[in-house]
Amino acid sequence: MKRTSIKDIARIAGVSVATVSYVLNKKEGSRISQQTKDKILEIADSINYVPNKIAKSLKMSRSKLIGLILADISNGFYSTMARCIEDEAIKLGYTLLIGSSDENPEKFKKLTELFAEHQVDGMIVAPIIDSNETLNKLIKEEYPVVTIDRYLKDIQLPGVLVNNFEVSEQIFDFLKAKNFEEIIYVGYNTEVPHLLDRQRGFEKRFPESGISYKRVLVGMENRKEEIHNALEKHLDLSKRTAVYFTSNKLGIAGMSYFIKYNIKVPEDLSMITFDEAEAYELFPIELTYVKQPLTDMAKTVIKLIDDEITNYKKNGERVTFKAKLIHKDSVQ
Repeated sequence: MKRTSIKDIARIAGVSVATVSYVLNKKEGSRISQQTKDKILEIADSINYVPNKIAKSLKMSRSKLIGLILADISNGFYSTMARCIEDEAIKLGYTLLIGSSDENPEKFKKLTELFAEHQVDGMIVAPIIDSNETLNKLIKEEYPVVTIDRYLKDIQLPGVLVNNFEVSEQIFDFLKAKNFEEIIYVGYNTEVPHLLDRQRGFEKRFPESGISYKRVLVGMENRKEEIHNALEKHLDLSKRTAVYFTSNKLGIAGMSYFIKYNIKVPEDLSMITFDEAEAYELFPIELTYVKQPLTDMAKTVIKLIDDEITNYKKNGERVTFKAKLIHKDSVQ
């Protein structure tokens, strides 16, 4: 016989899985109406719902689980971030359930429902485009949620990110001082706000700089062939050129192109990339890159979610950390 689940309760009650989870898992601190609570508890009793795996922890009112939804766990940046967050969560007695949305809003929604079904105490998420409806439901139900790395303009949630606009301004100033004839910006064709911040910060003062500028935008799928084709089309090695790759995955794809065609860095061109990656060690030159303070970000995001879980504190605070440009040998 199939075990009844909170999905069954949610379907019968006509509410979300998150609402059912909150009623079953939290004894106080929610604005869910008493009528809805009573209805959910009555349905749970009528279908003989028995909590799976965490019945003991439910008696304590909390599961000590946190759901973490990242945009792309295959990206070294996000896998390193997950490890940092896990390390900090363990210090407070939490266990992480980790999922990757792969920039897919339906998958993002299903992950929130899965985590709610497992009765996590709260969720840390990297928001993606078209995840607004899912996040607004969680906000309406006062589910503890904080963001990491990203934000959405019309969603008010506490979270942690870096100063993408300002650090890209600094990169432009750094390259301008090196007297390059042409600068190429390689980024994503996206409406994700934090990536647009990188682009706008970098381009802010270009009109008055007198430097030749090319913008190369590729899909979020980040196909290596697409980046190789774009570089082949736009690179002019007769000019003193610098290329700014706005993610480590873009930077790695650029490195593979330069190696394939024997383009030497920094002799033939200079390059900067955003974030670190183990693959950089395979490149014959140390890369200049933007370093994000992942440990400090992890500590803060865990504090924010713990405040919401234990103190029902939700103040919409968005904490911005300063990323740092690390000067290496790939720019001269």
